Amino acid sequence: MFKDKPQGTSRLRTLPRPHATISWIGKNSERLLVAFTLSLVVFYIVGGFERAFPVVPESVRLERHMNTGQALYPYAAVKSSIEWSKLKPRYPNKQSPTPLPATEPGTTHPPIQHRFKRESGHDRKRRDARRRAVRDLTIKSWSAYRKYAWKKDALLPLSATGKDQLSGWAATLVDSLDTLWIMGLREEFDEAVAAVAEIDFANSSSPMINIFETNIRYLGGLLAAYDLSKRDVLLQKAIELGDLIHAGFDTPTRMPVDNINLLAIKSGEGQMIEPQVVSASPGTLSLELTHLSQLTGDPKYYSAIARLNTLFSVSQNQTLLPGLFPMYISLWGPKPDVISGTRFTLGGGADSMYEYLPKLSQLLNNAAPSLVSLSHNFLSSASANLFYRPMIPDSSANDIMISGTANILPNPDTKTNSVQLSPETEHLTCFIGGTYALAGRLFSTAEYLETGSRLTRGCVHMYKSFPTGLMPERLTMLPCPPGSPSHAAESCQWNQTLWDATEKQQGLPRGFVLATDRRYILRPEAIESVFYMWRITGEPEWEAAAWDMFLAVANAVVAKETGGGASVKDVTVDPSKEDVERSDEMESFWIAETLKYFYLAFSPPDLISLDKYVLNTEAHPFLRPER
Repeated sequence: MFKDKPQGTSRLRTLPRPHATISWIGKNSERLLVAFTLSLVVFYIVGGFERAFPVVPESVRLERHMNTGQALYPYAAVKSSIEWSKLKPRYPNKQSPTPLPATEPGTTHPPIQHRFKRESGHDRKRRDARRRAVRDLTIKSWSAYRKYAWKKDALLPLSATGKDQLSGWAATLVDSLDTLWIMGLREEFDEAVAAVAEIDFANSSSPMINIFETNIRYLGGLLAAYDLSKRDVLLQKAIELGDLIHAGFDTPTRMPVDNINLLAIKSGEGQMIEPQVVSASPGTLSLELTHLSQLTGDPKYYSAIARLNTLFSVSQNQTLLPGLFPMYISLWGPKPDVISGTRFTLGGGADSMYEYLPKLSQLLNNAAPSLVSLSHNFLSSASANLFYRPMIPDSSANDIMISGTANILPNPDTKTNSVQLSPETEHLTCFIGGTYALAGRLFSTAEYLETGSRLTRGCVHMYKSFPTGLMPERLTMLPCPPGSPSHAAESCQWNQTLWDATEKQQGLPRGFVLATDRRYILRPEAIESVFYMWRITGEPEWEAAAWDMFLAVANAVVAKETGGGASVKDVTVDPSKEDVERSDEMESFWIAETLKYFYLAFSPPDLISLDKYVLNTEAHPFLRPER
């Protein structure tokens, strides 16, 4: 780095130098140094360094690290033993495929993410430390899966073995692909891709394939991993699986089944639609099949779900709770019925259907007006009919809302219906705060963002209230009394008399009436909404909430037998007084969603920016087309 001194240099030091000249040079040098220093300070303050020497964004550095050079685990793609697209359908589509909607030239899209300012060195170090903690926990869980359950659907973290529960196509492996990529785990990602290349989607551990789980976990995982890595084998496998899911639409009405019969496809018998399904099953096929059409240029996948979108669109205001769809619907018979049900919820069985309404608009860049209307109608109706304010001891902190369940009760005497709101909620509904926040930015509606904040604070409150720092799977809070401003900004006051008179389970925090399912099964929905709120608003409360939640989760779920994540049996126990018991299950969404959302909450905002990516219900990021 440094060269030797030239010979004779020492003789230069003995040459006489006038004293006055040295003094003059010294004073001017000091002036120049001070001026130069001040210039640098001003340059720094106005952001000159950042413009002249811009920092390479993390997303760019990560892409270079993960996508440059040869794969560390070479692979040869193995085609599935049956090419589903070549099998003749029993009920072929007789109409021309519906093309993907196109945006008008010059259309601009509102920004989704908050414009974060440059963080201080202290904040960056704190954030990096938190992110490393999430990454370390992920590596522990992935290593446990790799050691004890490799290529199985799920790890049993207490018994140190694996099991197949979702067709036997290595659900945890496929579901975790993009998490490995996002966390920069190059060796683990390359090894997983090599394993995916060998999956035969014609051989299943069960003859019946659940279309919902196959779509969100497998197809979603493959599409997102391809978007990030551009590994051709991942798109090839996504097309194979997409063709299998498309075969699930081989019915007389071209509506999808809930469970695909593999034997019926192979024999050309067509599929048989179930008499009744939960609305989330068909309603959560849209993002993945739309994105597969975007990537392949083949409109048949989007065309399949376009019929569903049309059915939902023309029926939305004919239901017993206009704007919302009943939890149970029927696609069976010549005339599908999506309007007659009497139970309306944003929880299990319906949740992701609603999540996909604004997200499909986002993926299509708001090019389909009917989808935008579907979103607005659902958001308005849910706000008016499903949300309530709970009564909590700290009334000053009661800027929260909870999502309940509405049941329609007919009155035969008056021949009218009444709406009864059940205050029972569940962890699954905690996604809704993030959905409202996203819709608030996507549709430039401040009211949605405000509602999303309150709903997300409600879930954060439920986490903080229990001694483990975790929220139960299903619970009931005490609503504010009738006549309280349940939808207004003001909170209702704590009423001790009302609380004392309320029938409730013993041992729960004040304000909580029932905990009908006390488990925490590694679910992601609460941190999902906290992540959205942080990225969309930039308010510090959400970053702080994410860290508190992570600490609670990390302290409770790690199985000493394997290092994997294990479900908690009862979140209401006090860890300082008794041991927290765990269950022998680690769902694939633990790595695919929960840990990914925690990691992204502590990552630079350019990593999986919400302005560039649309996340499916399994947290798989789909690259949003520029137009």
